[in-house]
Amino acid sequence: MRQLVEVKLKSKFITDIKNGYPLLSKEAVETSGVTMDEGSLLRLVDPSGRYIGTAYYGLQNKGIGWVLAFKEQEKIDAKFFVKKISAAVARRKNLYEAEDTTAFRVFNGEGDGIGGLIIDFFDGFYMVSWYSEGIYSFRDDIYQALEEVVEARGLYEKLRFNTNGQYVEQDDYVSGEKGEFPLIVLENGMKYAVDLNDGAMTGIFLDQRNVRKALRDHYAKEKTVLNTFSYTGAFSVAAVLGGATKTTSVDVAKRSLPKTIEQFAVNEIDYEAQDIKVMDVFDYFRYADRHDLKFDVVVLDPPSFARTKKITFSTAKDYPKLLKDTLKITNQGGIIIASTNNASFNMKKFKSFIDKAFTESNTRYKILEEHQLPEDFTVPHNYPEFNYLKVVFIKVMN
Repeated sequence: MRQLVEVKLKSKFITDIKNGYPLLSKEAVETSGVTMDEGSLLRLVDPSGRYIGTAYYGLQNKGIGWVLAFKEQEKIDAKFFVKKISAAVARRKNLYEAEDTTAFRVFNGEGDGIGGLIIDFFDGFYMVSWYSEGIYSFRDDIYQALEEVVEARGLYEKLRFNTNGQYVEQDDYVSGEKGEFPLIVLENGMKYAVDLNDGAMTGIFLDQRNVRKALRDHYAKEKTVLNTFSYTGAFSVAAVLGGATKTTSVDVAKRSLPKTIEQFAVNEIDYEAQDIKVMDVFDYFRYADRHDLKFDVVVLDPPSFARTKKITFSTAKDYPKLLKDTLKITNQGGIIIASTNNASFNMKKFKSFIDKAFTESNTRYKILEEHQLPEDFTVPHNYPEFNYLKVVFIKVMN
């Protein structure tokens, strides 16, 4: 029997919770001395003891748990998960029916009503990511629900229990068909190689789907494209397929070389006609500036935080400098695709970083388009802070 714990909330947090704010923070809890185990169900009450909602306790870097329901009689069982997953699948009907896209997000945590649970679709295979031991304690009910709602070729999972959201090493296979990897998926007609049983990453970040399409369709033709922090070269593939004259992919990870070659190969692109550099991106900026290399389009999608032997980089404080370095190697009239997935600041703040960089570089600019999370990355209504992705296409004017 799952433990049920009554938890009093502080008054100032109650309105947001009632309005659908899904994250339970440590600061919101009035009750002290109550023992909560991972996966405990929490009966949230106001200071007078009136019922507000039902949550589960699960530590992750964002908070101590997530609100699941607002009806006291609602049971958190396999039927509950069937209802939530069914609704999420129905919302993605157009993606399931799309012939040119076979990889997308099926269930986006708090946006679909269960914080800490992510489900992605890869050409018939499903990959479930668990972000706390708390949500993982519901594993049997959730897998039962998933199998009831969808027909899966095979199931894989990623455990990210560490409070920093780190991956827990394990065999990721769960059940069904064992995939043969790399698995080739489609995204707006482009092919990408993914591996669901190869550590923390799969080979593609699904949240950038619309950005890759925009690059291919509107910005790459007859252009030179620099793809920084390139990972497996997904943006480089989009650029070549969009008619780029040449791409340069730069990433410090040694695996980026074979993985990028693989992405080019599955799209029948001659990788030897492209540049793939395994080196620190910050070193590459200096190298390019010294050699007077300039590009028509630069993709700038750094990790939120990075530490090398020489520097510590944080998007929250260093993005303006990164943009200034980028400007030195971007042609006049060129495009910078500036991106970040740092959830600690919003689009307005991100645009202030852009303005600061261009102002200090005495360069005019024009914002051509903006992107946030695609439609399958559902976020809670009224709480845009959960829409972590921010991408701005910037034209360098002079």
